Amino acid sequence: RQSGEPHAEILALHHAGPRARGGVLYVTLEPCCHTNKRTPPCVPLLIQSGIARVCVAMVDPNPQVNGRGIQRLTQANLPVSVGVCEEESRHLNEVYVHWVTTGRPWVILKGAMTLDGKIATATGESRWITGERARQDVHRLRSEVDAILVGVGTVIADDPELSVRGKTTTHARVGRQPVRVVLDSRLRVPLHAKILEWVGEQPTIVCTTTQASSRKIELLRKRGIQVWVLSGQGGRVSLKSCLVRLGKTGLTSVILEGGGTVNAAALQQGLVNRIRLYMAPMLLGGQDAIGLIGGQSPKKLTGVRPLADCEIKKLGKDWLVTGTIEPRRGGHA
Repeated sequence: RQSGEPHAEILALHHAGPRARGGVLYVTLEPCCHTNKRTPPCVPLLIQSGIARVCVAMVDPNPQVNGRGIQRLTQANLPVSVGVCEEESRHLNEVYVHWVTTGRPWVILKGAMTLDGKIATATGESRWITGERARQDVHRLRSEVDAILVGVGTVIADDPELSVRGKTTTHARVGRQPVRVVLDSRLRVPLHAKILEWVGEQPTIVCTTTQASSRKIELLRKRGIQVWVLSGQGGRVSLKSCLVRLGKTGLTSVILEGGGTVNAAALQQGLVNRIRLYMAPMLLGGQDAIGLIGGQSPKKLTGVRPLADCEIKKLGKDWLVTGTIEPRRGGHA
């Protein structure tokens, strides 16, 4: 659920009403007990509800909770079972857990490509590599995340709107649009770009560096665009700094819809959590065609990070390939 909305436990108790008394509550995450947030803590309401037992799948890694909710319940003489379907719940809560433990949003690298890994011709033509079913699925995915992130090169080449359009199946997000984020170290974004137009209630965030024109920063801000001046890295906006800043604003999930340069930087820095590739049954060929991932290739296969939990799904004439990038040894993904 979204920040500020009632938690699932509260909704369940509300719907159950007096029938909750003497019942068992099953939760995928430890009930919260802290008060410094927009929603009231769940634990006191659970104690007052008259339920007989609580089954918790996993402890909440949030330092403000981290076992305290369970402790409060047991102190109130409510029996608590912990670890029921824990592995399944960790998968369900992977976005939240990553955000809480790293301070950064969960990043999904999304690409539409040919079988030989090309996302556009040498002239930049990419509409449309994949079919209608695949594009509908992209809009459904957008409706489920907090933000979409691209580099300014994509904005200049494609002038994308990066909004949720058409029918989606995510009823919880009807009418909501993701925040749109642009990495632009020198503020090359055209003032007429579609991404600078407001969609729904969500603004656009442009992340830049001290190299940017102060005059253009002011022009963008007057139009309601949020401009963040962040630390640079090799003359470019630090992608990690951008993600940390997004995480601090409460954004927990991001789709990366960038070009080869941004995709390569995100992968090389270990900032991508999940891959989502829409593959069309065509071969483009040509060394000058644009690939999904730019930058330098690892010298050896031992430098390649494998994918886990890979799945393949047919979408019309295309295929959707998904997988989770395994964390680097001794660190987070």
